[in-house]
Amino acid sequence: MDGSLIDQFIETVHQELIPRLQIESIDPHDPVKISYLPHPWQRLGAGNYAAVVYHPDYPNWVVKIYAPGRPGFEEEVEVYRRIGSHPAFSECLYATEGFLILKRLHGVTLYDCIHRGLRIPKQVIRDIDEALDYARRRGLYPHDVHGRNVMMHHGRGLVVDISDFLQAEKCSKWDNLKRAYYWLYRLIFSPLRLRLPYFILDIVRKSYRFLGKLKNFCNHLTHKILGLRF
Repeated sequence: MDGSLIDQFIETVHQELIPRLQIESIDPHDPVKISYLPHPWQRLGAGNYAAVVYHPDYPNWVVKIYAPGRPGFEEEVEVYRRIGSHPAFSECLYATEGFLILKRLHGVTLYDCIHRGLRIPKQVIRDIDEALDYARRRGLYPHDVHGRNVMMHHGRGLVVDISDFLQAEKCSKWDNLKRAYYWLYRLIFSPLRLRLPYFILDIVRKSYRFLGKLKNFCNHLTHKILGLRF
């Protein structure tokens, strides 16, 4: 990596992006909103707490900026420190004042693969499984690994968002996605090259979130009742 080039990029971020960028998170369950992004910066993606942008003159790096008042920046920096270097993950090159400069990962999210009818080989799933096992060996807890947070690039799997990997509670999203891959995708969607519109994918995503909340509520209520009874 060219040290002078990354230094130049860091200076560009500080002088041209951060002072002029306007970003907000209205609802913690919905992607952040970028109301103004200075030219020639481009939006690459947005999560519930942060957005990712890039500069066309620096195609190998991205900037992840947390919306004001949203948590997670320090935790994500620590996650990247533990991850170190691994082919399925990005790397953090610089972090300060609520934003990170990361190595850019190229590919198509599995969410978009389903939408576009792209074939997802089993190697992609194996790569992601291996990457998550690697993260566990580094003292992390793979969390919130779903179709928008994993990608396929030249038939190999990548994990895009690792910001929640310090959360120790069990998360079944990746196991559920794998189950759907082997029992639905490989048996139905892949052979027929079916494509799902985004509005249907969003309905599935929101229904899954609702069912997860309902399950947690029922578990909490059951434990409370049992606690009162015994």
